[in-house]
Amino acid sequence: MSDARTPAQIEADIISRREQLAVVLDEIGVRVHPKTIIGDAKAKAAQSVDRTAGRAFVAVNRSVSEVKAQFVAEDGSPRLERVIPAALLVVGVVGLLTVSKYRRA
Repeated sequence: MSDARTPAQIEADIISRREQLAVVLDEIGVRVHPKTIIGDAKAKAAQSVDRTAGRAFVAVNRSVSEVKAQFVAEDGSPRLERVIPAALLVVGVVGLLTVSKYRRA
């Protein structure tokens, strides 16, 4: 068996390789184009922000749920033994701030 190729086969291989090389060069050109690089950077930044915002949302939601659990029973009724002291504390702080504001004036 002979490995000799005809000139037509060699020419066809050259044309095929040239077309493959042109496709590869086009892909490289797109990848290194400044708009592509900027677009990729923007996409990565947006993904990072989305991930961070998602984590922040989960943390805040967990904190709110924990605070709510302190003031609301599992059946949805308020825990008066905790709500009343907290309300009195808030009223006291607001009262002190109001009095101190009028004393300064």
